Amino acid sequence: MREADLYAPVKAHLEAQGYEVKAEIGDCDVLARRGDEPPVVVELKLTFSLALVMQGVARQSLFDHVYLAVPVSSDRGWKLRYKDILRLCRRLGLGLLAVKPGQVETHLDPGPYTPRRNTARAGRLLREFERRVGDPNTGGTTGTTRMTAYRQEALRCAAHLAACGPSKAADIAAATGVVRAGRMLRDDHYGWFERVDRGIYALTPKGLAATTVPGAAQAPGLA
Repeated sequence: MREADLYAPVKAHLEAQGYEVKAEIGDCDVLARRGDEPPVVVELKLTFSLALVMQGVARQSLFDHVYLAVPVSSDRGWKLRYKDILRLCRRLGLGLLAVKPGQVETHLDPGPYTPRRNTARAGRLLREFERRVGDPNTGGTTGTTRMTAYRQEALRCAAHLAACGPSKAADIAAATGVVRAGRMLRDDHYGWFERVDRGIYALTPKGLAATTVPGAAQAPGLA
């Protein structure tokens, strides 16, 4: 398939809606007009790419209504990132057309975008930032265990148990400053703790090992 193969179905799609359509008007792949309405620009590409997005953004300096058109012949390609692509186009005010055999589908119309803030998630991120001690992770890494504030606090509890032996949850909380120590010990998210008596917890072998792995010393209480 060539980019030129996208023109005929896109042209037919727009003409069916009453537009007059012409190709290669200046830098625009497709320019369409319907009466006195604002012009519509469509940029054609065989794959959804940064180049296509930049092309669409450049056309927005000329006209408000800009669509990106890409072919969809299977569930592969841009459809694998469909939600991300739709979110990006909506954020940039770009429309999105899917060119399929025999038809063109409008997935998004261009228009102004006002993002709706996810205040609950933003609050969780800020609380994580405040609780996390130091900067124990390296930005951009993948496939590694992240040091979260929760893990730091669990390591502090584990360090106390490693040093003092089985202890009451209240004593661990007082010694480590981990306010939620009791809940963390009960939940045992990592498999590090076991209750040996009423209100008393000890380390499991897995918990003891966690206090000795490289990087564990970055948690306060283990340095």
